[in-house]
Amino acid sequence: MSHAVAAPLQWPSLAIGTAAAAGLFVYLLGQGDRHGWLLLIGLGLGIALYHAAFGFSGAYRRLARDGDMSGVTAQLIMIVLAVVLFAPILVQGSVFGRFIGPALAPAGTSVAVGAFVFGIGMQLAGGCASGTLFTAGGGNPRMMIVLIAFCGGAFWGSLDLGFWASLPEFGTISLSDRFGMTMALPLQLAGLAAIYGVLRLSGARNRQSLWWPDGFSPRLLLTGPWPLLLSAGLLALLNWATLLVAGHPWSITWAFSLWAAKTAVALGWDPTTSAFWSGDFQQAALGRSILADNTSVMNIGLIIGAFLAASAQGRLKPRLTLSAGPLIAAVVGGVAMGYGARLAYGCNIGAFFSGIASFSLHGWLWILCAIPGNLIGIVLRPRFGLDR
Repeated sequence: MSHAVAAPLQWPSLAIGTAAAAGLFVYLLGQGDRHGWLLLIGLGLGIALYHAAFGFSGAYRRLARDGDMSGVTAQLIMIVLAVVLFAPILVQGSVFGRFIGPALAPAGTSVAVGAFVFGIGMQLAGGCASGTLFTAGGGNPRMMIVLIAFCGGAFWGSLDLGFWASLPEFGTISLSDRFGMTMALPLQLAGLAAIYGVLRLSGARNRQSLWWPDGFSPRLLLTGPWPLLLSAGLLALLNWATLLVAGHPWSITWAFSLWAAKTAVALGWDPTTSAFWSGDFQQAALGRSILADNTSVMNIGLIIGAFLAASAQGRLKPRLTLSAGPLIAAVVGGVAMGYGARLAYGCNIGAFFSGIASFSLHGWLWILCAIPGNLIGIVLRPRFGLDR
């Protein structure tokens, strides 16, 4: 069995990343038992995402352009596993004496518009919410620009959310509450299987191996690359672990809104001028350190995990050589994703992945509206000097 020769491990950056993770873990454990473990879950997410280059925007682009459904197949498997793992916990309603809050949100105009805008943005940016974090953590300067724009767009969306939330909607619909878990579980699995079947009938195929194409070597666990199937399984397990530890599923973009709002407050903005930021939860979050926020801690862990994975692959070599088109696309795409995610009550992770795993109708509406947005984004990419 042959394996490609890996670049040398970057020991200095590995040591820095490990020390940062260890120091932060010890600090968080001193603040309570939850956030330290959420940091570790975030580290695992970052490593799993980076080592498999597990992204959503690229997967949809390869499907539309080449008929390659490998990335989408991995996503479907990931969601199937999460649905099965989440179901008994959601039925129970609590774990370790702690109430479980599934990722439920109203399904309506706001989600539809937000997901559509997010879909356009993820193609212009070249990454989704999780993709932005793991590629930025891996040292990609363009995605760091996307991340900053993403935060700004999320904050902008929070200021406008009241208007969008006032538009027609179906309300918050939990399929498990509406139909009972014995019906909702097979219904969701059948829906995911139907997506796979339709793609196959359309002529799409898995054109990349979902497992190690050249066989397994223990070194690959450290240096990568990992197969899509391994990371899909790990992402499902880590989302389930998030549900158990945090009491809610994996989410990303709330933290982006919070980081930008804290910056705005530091610059003199008054949060009481915003209906959204006047809420008790939001006010409490603004008054605390971001290290007291579950989503922020996990995002930081994800970035550090990707940094470690990039160092293990010997690929931590930041270089910023951007022409005007890709730079503009990074900003526009980041803002569009941030704004869209806030309107849609989440992104490809919080609304789509965790939403469907939570049996929320808004998760299905999200992907239904995000796909047309992605197709438009793919058409727009060459106008910004990006590949198809």
